[in-house]
Amino acid sequence: MSGLVEYLVQKKNAILTRKKRLEQEERIASQQLKAKVQVAGRSGIREIRIRDFQILSDSGEDFAGYNLGPGSPELQLGVLGSCLSHITLIQAADRGVELHAIEVEVTGEMHPFAGRPGYEEIPVYLHNIGYTLHLISPATKQEIEALHQAVELACPILNLLQHPQVVNGQVVHDHPAEQLEPSVNVG
Repeated sequence: MSGLVEYLVQKKNAILTRKKRLEQEERIASQQLKAKVQVAGRSGIREIRIRDFQILSDSGEDFAGYNLGPGSPELQLGVLGSCLSHITLIQAADRGVELHAIEVEVTGEMHPFAGRPGYEEIPVYLHNIGYTLHLISPATKQEIEALHQAVELACPILNLLQHPQVVNGQVVHDHPAEQLEPSVNVG
């Protein structure tokens, strides 16, 4: 099996091919991304569907969960780490920075009493988020610093968290009686 160094060559070729293809397009539309989540009946497990993939999200026993998957805040930390790693690969390939290993550790805080009386100042959302990007590379300190700066500029999930935006939501309410099929009179 080849290592990360060989993969970065493959990544650079893919990036160049994609860039050439996009430059030939007359008009480039934004990608519409979609995730659908359905709660499973008796277990409360959240089944996340993205394209042809399924990810399970669950809670611990203290939230009546079965601990069959990470909770939403944990998934958010994982998503940030995944995005930082991927953008590091892209930027290293594009810049010709040799990397032998990448590891990202992401941390954040959630307080069980957040927002309750006496704890109003504690955010109800994931906060104090931080990451450590550990690289094994023969590159110079200046090359690594430039790589890190490029990663922070280009990482969409990092930038989303640093520059939040308005999320529009709506509720569609169906009454259970409307879900039943009409009875058929026989006779």
